Amino acid sequence: MVIIRLARGGAHKRPYFHMVATDSRSRRDGNFIERVGFFNPVAAGNEEKLRISMDRVEYWRRNGAQVSPRVARLIKEFSAQKAA
Repeated sequence: MVIIRLARGGAHKRPYFHMVATDSRSRRDGNFIERVGFFNPVAAGNEEKLRISMDRVEYWRRNGAQVSPRVARLIKEFSAQKAA
C-alpha cells in the first residue's frame, strides 16, 4: 500500500520534513517513490514553511494512497492558505 507521510531531515534540533509518497512497509526515512512537498516547522521570518504539490497528492490519492494524520492536517492548512 502507498502512503503519503513525512520523512525527517535536517540537523539536530532543526527538523525539516519532506512529504513523500512511499510504500507503507519502508522505513520512515528510507526509500520513497516521490517527493510531493516539504514542511519546515522552525521557519522564521520570510522562510517558506510549507509547500505541497497538490496535483501530485491528488494523483496518489486517486490511485489508492492513504494519507497520514499529520499530512492530512498539513494539506488542510495549505488549502486554507491558498484560499485566503
